[in-house]
Amino acid sequence: MTTLPIDNTFEDPTRRAPLVLQHRTFGAVTERIANVAEAPRAPRAWYVCFAIGLALLGALGAMVMYLIATGVGVWGNQSPVMWGFPIVNFVFWVGIGHAGTLISAILFLFRQKWRTGINRFAEAMTIFAVICAGLFPGIHIGRVWVAYWLFPIPNQMEMWPQFRSPLLWDVFAVGTYFTVSLLFWYIGMVPDLATFRDRATSKIRQIAYGVFALGWRGSNRHWHRYERAYLLLAALATPLVLSVHSVVSFDFAVAQLPGWHTTIFPPYFVAGAIFGGFAMVVTLAVPAREWFGLKDFITMRHLENMNKIILLTGSIVGYAYSMEFFIAWYSGSMYEGFAFINRALGQHAWAYWTMITCNVVAPQLFWFKKLRTNLLVMFIVVNFVNVGMWFERFVIVLSLEQDFLPSSWAYFKPTWVDLMTLAGSFGLFLTLFLLFCRFLPVIAIAEIKAVMPAADPHAGHGAAHGHGHEPGPASAGDGHPHEGAAS
Repeated sequence: MTTLPIDNTFEDPTRRAPLVLQHRTFGAVTERIANVAEAPRAPRAWYVCFAIGLALLGALGAMVMYLIATGVGVWGNQSPVMWGFPIVNFVFWVGIGHAGTLISAILFLFRQKWRTGINRFAEAMTIFAVICAGLFPGIHIGRVWVAYWLFPIPNQMEMWPQFRSPLLWDVFAVGTYFTVSLLFWYIGMVPDLATFRDRATSKIRQIAYGVFALGWRGSNRHWHRYERAYLLLAALATPLVLSVHSVVSFDFAVAQLPGWHTTIFPPYFVAGAIFGGFAMVVTLAVPAREWFGLKDFITMRHLENMNKIILLTGSIVGYAYSMEFFIAWYSGSMYEGFAFINRALGQHAWAYWTMITCNVVAPQLFWFKKLRTNLLVMFIVVNFVNVGMWFERFVIVLSLEQDFLPSSWAYFKPTWVDLMTLAGSFGLFLTLFLLFCRFLPVIAIAEIKAVMPAADPHAGHGAAHGHGHEPGPASAGDGHPHEGAAS
C-alpha cells in the first residue's frame, strides 16, 4: 500500500503545517537519519558524485603545484587586470557560506522552526565553502611560502602587515567567521554524535564518535549548558553574517576606481551572499533528500521557504544593479557613467547580461507557487543563480580592464589553469560535503524531535530537553536498545 505525499505548503492561520511528515515516532526519526551514515553502502549516486569530486580535487592539487612551481604568470592576471579568477572565486565562495550561518543563527534567534530540517547540512556547507574561499588568498599572493606575512606576528625582519589594507581585513574577518561557524556547527552536533556513539557496532566508530561527543549523557545539566552555549554562539554568529561580506566588499569599495568606489557595496554584497548561499543550499538539498530518503524531514515547505528568500534577496540584488546605474548618472561623473555603460554594452557585455538573466530574471519564476514547489524548476533556477552570482563577481573585477588610461586597456582572458582551478574548487567542496553526508548526522536529530507533535502517543519516554524550545522532548528515546541517554 503506497501512501500519498503530504502537502505541507498550505497557509492556514488556524493550524500549523507539520515540519516532519508521516507522524514518525522519536525512535523512528533516529533510525531513519542515523541510517544515512550507518548503512553499509551509500546510494550509487553518492559514489558517482564522489568519484567526480575526487577527480576535480586531484586537478585542483595539480594546478596548485603547477602554480607554485611555475609562478602566477600561468593565470590570466595581467596588466591592467591584476585581479582575476582568484579574487572572483574567493568572493564567490565566501558568499556561498553565508546561508548556513543565516539559517542556523538568525533563524534560530527568531524561533523559526522550519530551520531544523536544513540547518545541519547548511552549516556544513558554510564550513566547506569558507575552506574553498581560504585557498585563494593563500595562493594568489604569488609566494605561498611566505603567506604567514599576512598575520601580525613578530618576525626577524620586523615586517608588519599593512593594517589599512582591506585584504588584511579579509584575513581577520574570514578567519573569525570560520572559527565561530565551526564551533557553532560542532556544538550543535554533540547530542547527535553521542547518539551515533551509542549505536555504533564497531570499536573504531564507537571511539571516534565517543571522542567528539565529549562525554555527553543527555543529563539536565548537559542540556542546560548546551543550550546556553548554542544561544551564545548564535548571538556571536549573527553580526558576522552582516560584517564578513561587508568587509569583503571593502576590497573593492575603498579603491579609487570607477564602478568600485561606492557605498552601496556592503549591503549589496550581503544580500547577494545570502541570495547565492540559499541557492546552493537548495542545490544540495534537492538531490540529498532524494538519495538518502529524507523527504519527510526536508519537506516541500522547507524548500518553498528557501525559494521565497531567494526571490526576496534576488529582488534586492536586482534593485542594487539598477541603483548602480542611477548613482553613476546622478553623480555626474563621466568616469562612473562610462564604467557602467561599458559593463552593459562593452566588450564583456555577454557576462553582464548573463548575470542579469540568472540573478534577476530567473528567480522571478518563484512568484508562482506551482513553480517554486516544482523540484525540476527550482533546481534549474537555483543553478542559474549559482552561475549568475559567480558572473556578478567576474563582472565587478572586469572594471579593471578599462580605467583612466586608454593606452592600457585590454581584454581579460582566463587561461586553462584558471578554469581548472575553478573546477577544482568545486571538487574540494563536493568531496568534503559528500564525506560529511556519509559519516556525520546530515540532519539535526535532536532538533527535529523538538518540532514534532508532543502529544504523539508513541513518542515514548524521556526528559523534555532541547534547544528547539518546543514543549515536546528534543531527544527522547522510545526504548530502542541502542538509544541511551544521548538519544
